[in-house]
Parts: sequence; structure tokens; C-alpha cells
Amino acid sequence: MWRQSVRMSQRPLILFLGITAAAILTAQGSWRRDHKEYEPAVFHSEENYEWTTWFNVDHPGGRGDYEQLEAIRFYYRARVCETPRAIEARTTEWVPARETGEIVHADPTVGFWCLNEEQGPERNCSNYAVRFLCPKGSSLNNQGTWGQWSDWSTCPALCGQVGVQLRYRSCQSQSIPCSGPKIEGKPCNGPDCIKRDCSLKCVMGKVNADCDACMCEEHILLGSVRSAGGLIAERAAILRSGKLLTITDHNGHFRVPGICPDGNTTLTISLQGHATQNVVVPSSAERTSVLSVHLKRAEKLNVLSNPESKSRREGQSAAFCCKVTGSPQPEKYQWFHNNSLMEMQSESTLVLKDLRAEQAGEYFCRASSPSGAIKTKPATLRIIGRDEHSCNPMPESHLIRLPHDCYQNSTDSFYFDVGKCPSSACAGQLDNGIRCKDTVAYCCGVAKMEERKLTCQGYQLPTMVVTKCGCQKCVDTKAVVHGRAIAADNGEPMRFGHIFMNGVRISRTGYKGTFSIQVPPDTERLVLTFVDNMQKFVNTTKVLPFNTKGGAVYHEIKLLRKKAPVTISPSETNTLELGEVEGQEAMVQIQIPPHSFYKENGEVFTGNVNASVTFLDPRDLSTATAAQSDLNFIGDEGDTLPLRTYGMFSVDFRGEENNEPLNAGEVKVFLDSAQVKMAEHLNIMKLWSLNPETGLWEEEGSLQVERKKRGKREERTFLIGNMEIRERRLFNLDVPENRRCYVKVRAFRSERFMPSEQVQGVVVSLINMEPTAGYSTNPGAWGRFDSVVTGPNGACLPAFCDEQRPDAYSAYVMANLGGEELEAVPSAPKFNPSLIGVPQPYLRKLNYRRTDHEDPRQKKTAFGINVAKPSLNTAEEANGPVYAFENLKECEEAPFSAAHFRFSRVEGDRYDYNTVPFNEDDPMSWTEDYLSWWPKPMEYRACYIKIKINSPHEINVRSRNMGGTHPKTVGQLYGLRDTRSIRDMDQSNVSAVCLEFKCSGMLYDQDRVDRTLVKVIPQGSCKRHNVNAMLQEYLVNHLPLAVNNDTNEFTMLAPLDPLGHNYGIYTVTDQDPRTAKEIALGRCFDGTSDGTSRVMKTNEGVALMFTCGNREVTRQSVFQALQSSQSQAVTSVVRGEGRKTKNRQRGNSPRSSRKRSTRNPVRSHAQGRS
Repeated sequence: MWRQSVRMSQRPLILFLGITAAAILTAQGSWRRDHKEYEPAVFHSEENYEWTTWFNVDHPGGRGDYEQLEAIRFYYRARVCETPRAIEARTTEWVPARETGEIVHADPTVGFWCLNEEQGPERNCSNYAVRFLCPKGSSLNNQGTWGQWSDWSTCPALCGQVGVQLRYRSCQSQSIPCSGPKIEGKPCNGPDCIKRDCSLKCVMGKVNADCDACMCEEHILLGSVRSAGGLIAERAAILRSGKLLTITDHNGHFRVPGICPDGNTTLTISLQGHATQNVVVPSSAERTSVLSVHLKRAEKLNVLSNPESKSRREGQSAAFCCKVTGSPQPEKYQWFHNNSLMEMQSESTLVLKDLRAEQAGEYFCRASSPSGAIKTKPATLRIIGRDEHSCNPMPESHLIRLPHDCYQNSTDSFYFDVGKCPSSACAGQLDNGIRCKDTVAYCCGVAKMEERKLTCQGYQLPTMVVTKCGCQKCVDTKAVVHGRAIAADNGEPMRFGHIFMNGVRISRTGYKGTFSIQVPPDTERLVLTFVDNMQKFVNTTKVLPFNTKGGAVYHEIKLLRKKAPVTISPSETNTLELGEVEGQEAMVQIQIPPHSFYKENGEVFTGNVNASVTFLDPRDLSTATAAQSDLNFIGDEGDTLPLRTYGMFSVDFRGEENNEPLNAGEVKVFLDSAQVKMAEHLNIMKLWSLNPETGLWEEEGSLQVERKKRGKREERTFLIGNMEIRERRLFNLDVPENRRCYVKVRAFRSERFMPSEQVQGVVVSLINMEPTAGYSTNPGAWGRFDSVVTGPNGACLPAFCDEQRPDAYSAYVMANLGGEELEAVPSAPKFNPSLIGVPQPYLRKLNYRRTDHEDPRQKKTAFGINVAKPSLNTAEEANGPVYAFENLKECEEAPFSAAHFRFSRVEGDRYDYNTVPFNEDDPMSWTEDYLSWWPKPMEYRACYIKIKINSPHEINVRSRNMGGTHPKTVGQLYGLRDTRSIRDMDQSNVSAVCLEFKCSGMLYDQDRVDRTLVKVIPQGSCKRHNVNAMLQEYLVNHLPLAVNNDTNEFTMLAPLDPLGHNYGIYTVTDQDPRTAKEIALGRCFDGTSDGTSRVMKTNEGVALMFTCGNREVTRQSVFQALQSSQSQAVTSVVRGEGRKTKNRQRGNSPRSSRKRSTRNPVRSHAQGRS
């Protein structure tokens, strides 16, 4: 909803006729001075005088319009005589001043001025221009008679300084003006100072009494100061050597006598909210110099690098460093150990020598400057005893699921413990150098593996088991963020948009809005700004969480569509109303006074303005994902603190003719107080602007409560604040919120919720809703949006909470992996606390509800809770899933048995088995071994073959991947892949499958290649009856050729080349295994080498064709076996086949969808909330 009301003041435009004395011009046009009326002056002998050109050096914004003679001489020194005889004024619309009806003032020796406050309510001064009457050559006219000069005033100069003495006179004639100045000044010297030795030598002028500067008594420095965005900088301080010389006037001008123009004199310009700037007075031989200064906004302190966690042995040394920037730069550093201030540590680097056990713990630094303070993230120092193992040599338990035909009687389950080593840091072989960042990173990893043979149905399955862990160099990984930038309303992609980081363009979006960015090393906070070339969408700044241990994280960037601009006149008062909810009052009004628009160079803009203001309305839940940044700011003590929003608005003002961007000053913001549901928020509401480089919000000003009439009768209360629209265009109405908690969430590969099946790299998001119970509120409004990426121990999401009222704050939680929405645990029809992961009675207090709790038609991909802060006196609430804000570490390190909320992937029809276990979500779990499925970390190559099946049933197909040509691996198993075919909905007897196989190529030692021996084995009675001719020709021409005597299967030595859809082979290489597989799978479904599809196209890009007969109905499929176990308590293991099964209606019936995944755009979950 966009409303515009333009209110015009009920007055004519203004200007002014000749005035020869100080006067006030009223609406009747009479002249008043000392309550007497005068007629306009009569000028004698017009041939001896002439009018200057028209001057307009000010505009009526701020307090009014000031066309002062001194300011005009500043810009046009040679064009106005020393003593003007008369002054004439008119508006820029050529209306004489006497006809405007406004109260104005004029004096030919001073200038012209009009005050807004004298014009009455809702009325401002017009924009005036003036000209002066000056004599031609020597004056021949009759002049008035001056009175006697007064005595010179006392010299105000202090010891060794130069001052100005003044004297005055008055004109004795009443009808004829006097020529010449009323006031004269002359420089004067202060008293002599006590003489002392001074080594300062002056190139120009003489040394002052303080021996800190050179003085040139005959020189005058005139200056003009503009603030950020080109606006006038009133009351800016002009200093030299720390001493105040003067301040700028309401026009941003200043005048300093006695400054030497020697090219060595430095002045400091200081203005609140702006970076201090030093300028050098340029060399000049003139008696007057002019200086123009353009200030920049002060930069809040920002952490560029945090101290790095380290592991050391007793007696070693460690260094922690923090790098902080800002304008001005930090003046002071403080270091803290376990939240206690460390004495005698005031540098940006902290060095600890001869380490002892008691020095272990957390360290962080706090930097401060005149603009504020900021704290770094804490780094952990782990100190290991001299003879202690740096890594525990005993592996941790890690269960993997075995194939459907490999049930283990010894353990009575389909699971086998292969062990794993935690990828935690350890103390390796470091030199004695003291560095901020270790040259080599050491992690706990696999030191020894042994092969085990598992007996399966008709074959032996080899698996590698970890038997010993040790400290070794960490696996080199890279972090990647990728995803799509799309419209929040309809999913339209932002095509070929720019992506900026730290003000530099680093990438672009593709035709479908896709992007992929490698996170630069040592990045602590990834802040990206998405800019649309087509100007359809608002520039959007996002803080994207990423996996610091490496790997890819998928993000969908939701963009607000720009509002269509409306054309407004800058000479009128314009009020823009903002609100996006149908049938409800606008939340915010923006009021722009007349003559408030500026060009970026500071010039007043007078043409029509195209104004586009896009509002993010928190009453609309669907806008939460489009919120800019992460709604954090830096507090006075340097802590990163959260904000609760009452609306964001993006401002875009442009000239109608040439589309140039415009700034605006003195803009008023009105927030309807009826929309603020918590009374305590009324007094702490502030206006914030977003720093697009840091992604942090910075305070612009406070809002005050005022009552305001709307129409003749209605009176409403507003929160009113002032702001200037300069280089920043995104603003936020927020309050700081200190009632904070963390919510623990884990994601899993399936509904079995096994510890070993946790998924990393899942983006879990939480939407904070407005308080409900105890407050008169609109439960549909949201206040904050946060996202966190799951790690090996889940994720802790920040949320607002309340201890007194459990249902005061509520939240929605959702999870996304690579664009696929994960499923939350159901809350109806059966409410199972053991599945949800939270015991009673705390779960009842949290009021867990999945979004389909009351309406089964709703999506199952989110849940709502009351964020009830745990009570200190209740034992069952001390173990999660909600943790107090100060207990973040306990939340992050909570054991698996602690309470947590859960999401799971909707299990697909596939099974993966690797002889050498590897977690695709954790690149650090990669192990150097010849039988590793992925030979090289951070270069993952995914290969698929497309198989068409002629059968009335969907068939399970296996790829058995073994070493083919490498002497170290020949005949040994790399792994198995089982996948079920997908029915063609148009042909009931046809299905197809995209089956993964291990790509050929170099093994981990990069010494020689291996042509993987791949067997494709359909389940049941099947016969191969066609092989793609191009594929067959390639295999024949690239020896050796695998034997294919068995027509029930297909064997090949996998091609080394990425062949493409014409061969039925699909190959993609990426830095993330999931991304590589997803892209390759999309191409395989589509049957093309560059497209993608979620629907299986059974006749496109096929490599093999099999015809399969009927199966026995009683025979269990691979995936029926895999899915036959009921979801259970977190500490149990699936055992036996006699348990209750969850019927997925697979069997022999055709599946209801040909889609390959559950990826859907995120929808609003508000309707499903109870």
C-alpha cells in the first residue's frame, strides 16, 4: 500500500521590491521600522547607479532563506560594491517580495532574510533572489549624512593573539540613504606574553605567543563546509592544533582572520556524526583565501579479524590478535580472559609466554574510539599437558547403515560402527615463532584404519574401520555460498544483478538469479549486497551464515520489489504514507518540507522529483525472509545486540528529467504509536540506518511521542523523529531488546534421528513473532528474522524470550538444505515427545505445533513454539532446548542426549555406501585412502548414468564400483549406490533412473588414474537390450574394454572424459559434493548437458535400456527394507525387521509424483499456526 498526500501551503509565492533601509515587509506591503511607515526611497540621478545581477545563495530549508551580503561576497567578491545603496528582492518565480504576503527583513549593508517561524503554522518562506544598487565609478548623487564614529571597542585578543576592534556610526538622514559601512573593524594585538624560547620558524607571518602557529594579520580565510551527502554543515568546529578557532554558521560558512596561507597550516574540521577531516590552507599571495570542505560520515568501529582459537602445550607461547577499523581509528585496546579484564594489556596483539594450565579459556579484545567501542568474538585457548595426548587416540563411535541385503546378526541391526575422529584442533609440530595465525593448522584425524569384511547375502562387503586417531595437518577446505536471488512476492529471478562485498563488486547473478561465491579466507562475517541493474528490486544487504570448516551452503535471497515512483514538487510539503496490509492504517508517514532536496554536490534541486519509498511491513509475515541484514547493532560497551523491527523503508529520490539521485534534509518520520504493542517500547524507539559494508544498523536518532490531529476531529499519537537522507537509503524503526535466549535445533538425514545421521550445512531460520499473552497485540506481526547453519552438533538460534510469561514471545522455525525444505516432526494426530526431542512437561510449556497441526493441507516444513525462558528453579528446563542468552556455550556443546528440536530430510529413493566412510556435509571428515570415493577434497566430481526401464513396476538399480586399472585398487570396492526408478506418468510401463557411479580419474596421491569398473545391476528379472551407440563406440575406442557377457547387467570401465547427454553420461565438478550431485542429477533428469529438471524425462539422454519382468509381490524392495524401521528414541538403534513399519505406500504401486526432490519455494507459515 502506497499513499501520497501532497499538502500545499495556502499562500502565494513570494518576493520583494527595492529596500534602502532595514525593514520588515508585511502582507499589506507597508514598510515598518521602529513602528514607523516609510515610502520607498527615491534615487537621484539613476545614470550614476546600476543594479547588480540577481544572487541566490541560500534556500528556504531549515530556519528560512538568508541572502546575506557577506555570503554573497564569499561567492561573488568582485560583483558587489563596498557600500550598496539599495537592495531589491523577488522570488525565483519573479514575484516581488512586497506581493508575497510574507514577513521579510532587509538591509543593503547586511542583506535579506526571511524566517520560517514568522510565517505562521504550515507556512515557510519562499526561495528569494536579491540584487543591489551600486554606484557607477565615483558617486555624484546626494548622500545622507553620517553621525560621528563611536570610540574603538576594547581589543578582545589575548596574550600574543590578534583580535578585531570595532566602532559604529548611524545615518542621520531619514529619507536619503547614507553611503558606506555602519561598522568598521581593525586588527589589534593582545598584550605581550612572557617571553620564552621558541624554535618555530615562520615562512610567512610571525610566531604567535603560544609558539604553536604562524600568524598573518593581513590575511582572512573564508570557508564552506558540507556534511555527508552535500548538505549544509551547521555548527562544524574549525580547530588548529586542537584549539577552537570558530564554528560554521547556518549556511555552513566560516571566517578566520590571521591564518597564514603558507601551505603548511593544517586545520581540523569536526562535526558530530562525521569523520574528522584535516585540511591544509593552500599557498596564496592574496589577502583572502577560500576553502571548501566536504565531510564524510563517521565510520563505526568494525572487526576485520577476530583472534584465532589455538591449542598449545604447557610451556609454549601463543599470540592473539584483533584487527579493528573505523573512522576515527581505535585509540585503545583491552583484553579479557574468561570475561575478566587483563591488566597491562593495551595493544591489538596479546602475547602469552610459558603457558600454564590456568591460562586456558576464552580470550577476546575490546577496541574503543570516540565513535564507540566493539568487542571481538572470543577465541579459545586449549592447553595440553606436556605428556598428554594432543588427540584422544580412541575413536568415537560412528554408526553407518549397511545395504538392505547386509543385515548383521551379531548386532541384530543394519548398522555397523566404523568409528570416527573428531575434527577438533590439536597441538601439532609448530616452530617457536609468535604469530597471529598459525602457518599450519593441525586437527585430530585418522591415524590408522583397518579393513573389516562383513557377511551379506551372497557376498562379502569390505569396510574401513578407524582404529586410531592422531594429530595431523587439517584438510584444506574452502567455504562456498550459493543460491538464488528472487522476488519475495512471486519468485521472479534477479537476472544479471551485481553482488558487492565491502563496496567492491565480486560477482553477478545468472539468468535464473543463481550465484556462487567462494568465501575469502579469514572472513568472519559475510556481508553481501545484491543490486538489481533493472531497478526492479530494492538493493538488499544480507549477512549470510556459512560453514567455517568448508563446504557449500545454499541461500535463497528474497528481494522486495521497488514501489513505482510518484512525482512530487520540491516546493511543497509532501507526506508519504507507508503500510502494506490491506484494510489497516498506515504504520509510518514520511514528511518532506519544501525545498529540502539537494543534488549530490550540495546544490539545491528545484525540478520535479520521482519518489519511490518501499516499505517492509512487519504485519505481513511473508516479508520476514526479505528483511535486510541480521538486525544487529553494536552497543555502547561494544557488544553485538539484537533489534526488534517496527518496519523498514528503502528510499529512492531521483530527478524527473535526468534520473539523477537526490538527497534530502530535515525529513520527518511519524510512526503510529497504536502499532507499538509494548508500552515500554514507546520511550526507546529509535531510527536506524544500515551500513551496507558491515551489515550492522547504526543509530540516526530517537523518536518522541507527540499528539497530532488528522482532519478536524481525529487526534492520534505518533512517534516523531527527524532524519537526513544522504548516502544511505535504507532505514529501520527499531527498539533494542534484551530478553534473549537460544533455541537448539538439529537436522537429520532421515526420521530415524540417529546421531550419526546429523546433517551439516542446513540453514535453520527463526522468525520472532510479536508478544501475545499479556499484551494487546496483533499476533500476525513479526519482529526479527535470524538464520544459522548447522554444524556437527546442530545449531543454536537466537530468539526473544520471556521468563515470567512463557507465551509472551513465540517463533516459527524452518530448515532448508540446498533449496529443499526439511520436514519438522509432526505434532498431530499423535504427539510424541521422544520424536520431537523434548521431554514433558517442558514441551507442553513450549506449546510445540507443526504448521499442519490443525490443517493437514498445510506444509509440514516448519513448527511454532512459545519461547519460554528456562526457569533456574526447574531442573528439567536446564537441559535445553531453550537456553538463556548467557549460556550460548552450553547450547553449542550440549550432548546429543540433551533436548533439541528436529528436522529431517524427506527420504529419497536412494542408498549410498562408501567403503571409506565420508560425511558429505563435513569436508574435514575426508580421509587419505586409495579407496576414498572422492579422491580429492574441494574438487568433487559427480557422475551419473541414465537408464531406461521397460517394466510395469519401478525397479531398484545398483551400481557396484570397484578399482579397475590402478594397481592399488584393482578389484577392490569403492562403494555401492542403490536408486529406484521413477515412473513415466504418461507411459505406465516405462520408468527411468539416474544412477550415480564413481568417476574415473586420479586417486588421492595424484600419481596415476584409475578407470573405475562399474557394474549396473537392476533388481529382479531384467535383460539388457540396448546400449547407447555413442557410449559403446567410446568404450571400444578407449581400451581396455570390460567384459559384458551377462545380459542381466552392464559393466564398463568408466570414461575419463565428461561425455554429456548424447552418451547418457552426466558429469559435474564442484567445490561441494552435494552441489555437484544436484547439478548432475538435474541434467540427467532433463536429458541435456546444460539444463535442469525436477521431472524425469524417460526418453531423453539415455545410456542403457533394460526390460524387466514381473516381480514376486512378496519380495521386499531395497527402499522398503531401508524404510521399514520406525522412527524411534534418540538413544536407540534400529534392530530386527519385526518392528512396526511406517507405510510409505511404495510397494508395487506407481508413485504419485515424478519430481526428484521436495524443493519448493518457502511459503508463509502463518496460516498453520495454532
